[in-house]
Amino acid sequence: MTRRIRTLLAAALVLGVAAGPASPAAASSPAAPAAPSAAGAHGAPALGALRAVLDELPNAHATAALVRVGDAGDAWQDSGGVHDLRSGRPADPNGRFRAGSVTKVFTAATVLQLAADGEVDLARPVRHYLPDLIPARYGGVTVRQLLDHTHGLPDGDFPGTDVHEWYAHRFDVHDPRAIVASATAKTRVAPPGKVQRYSNIGYTVAGLLVERVTGDTYENQVARRILRPLGLQDTYLPGASPRIRGPHNRGYQVFPMPDGTSELRDVTVWGVTDGWAAGDLISTTADLERFLVALFDGRVVPEPYLKEMFTLPADAPGATMSAGLQRYVLPDGRVVWLKTGGRWGYNTLIAATEDLSRTLVYSVNSTDAKGRGGNPVTEAITRAAFGVPSRPAPSGPPAA
Repeated sequence: MTRRIRTLLAAALVLGVAAGPASPAAASSPAAPAAPSAAGAHGAPALGALRAVLDELPNAHATAALVRVGDAGDAWQDSGGVHDLRSGRPADPNGRFRAGSVTKVFTAATVLQLAADGEVDLARPVRHYLPDLIPARYGGVTVRQLLDHTHGLPDGDFPGTDVHEWYAHRFDVHDPRAIVASATAKTRVAPPGKVQRYSNIGYTVAGLLVERVTGDTYENQVARRILRPLGLQDTYLPGASPRIRGPHNRGYQVFPMPDGTSELRDVTVWGVTDGWAAGDLISTTADLERFLVALFDGRVVPEPYLKEMFTLPADAPGATMSAGLQRYVLPDGRVVWLKTGGRWGYNTLIAATEDLSRTLVYSVNSTDAKGRGGNPVTEAITRAAFGVPSRPAPSGPPAA
């Protein structure tokens, strides 16, 4: 067991909290790793900087990281940190993890496949397909607007207002229809098509749309249309189960305490029905890389519908999100299309240039995976992978 792990574990035991799967763990906060000081030439991956970030794990910001970088046909993968704080054994580089809002890319691809099959019209109001779920006051919202976050729907209702309350409700099972009903009972937040506001609700509706149009479950449709054809054998949708099947690295979350201290708890087991079609996917870096390459290659969504994933809504000022992805311009002018995801204990990113000259997939076991301020480990990995020597790093909307 390394000195870094002994320090983390010792701090947990001093506070009298067991650091293991069944109990919360408290931890000290060693210094964060320095950001990579140099990038590769002409935007090439700075592999030395990437390795340096991984070598510093675990630290205050993350306990493990799994990274895969593609560079015009060359591939690099590595991992750092630990499987869990109790044993201190190395992180499993092939472990499964919660991909969070990366799920939205799979949902968008499924809807776009249905559009290509002639079963869905992207310009048609959602109410046409779901008249019993979408009230008349939201009758102008189109299927396309669900996917690009310009629908104007308010968020659904969930119990809790902070991480302690959400933790207490972590095993609640949520019905997507009830989530939509709680949202559509409220006043819209913006006229449809005019404002882009990132949220889960549009993709919850999209999942229900898939079910209504196909007469099948959302999970079966994603598996039939994407997972099985691409051979994504380690990717699945967990339904009501709060556990991760198969090998996986454990996730931890910092909890602020009333006395001003903090506590690091194992949050690996946590239900994801609040996210469903917007955020419940479990996968591996290898599977997500395969999906990313196949998607950009046109082997998941056919043209002209693939263009929807690389087109921003014209009438929403400042829009950065398309159907499932987000556009980011690097300092050297390269355009990257990406999607982030965050579930408690896990941060994920898939990103690539449209021509696939550079790809990046990571899973980082962030100790504040839902934090709004960004994570130094994920930022350092992204900067090094895209050859960006200083901030800003490509980043998605707040992880959901």
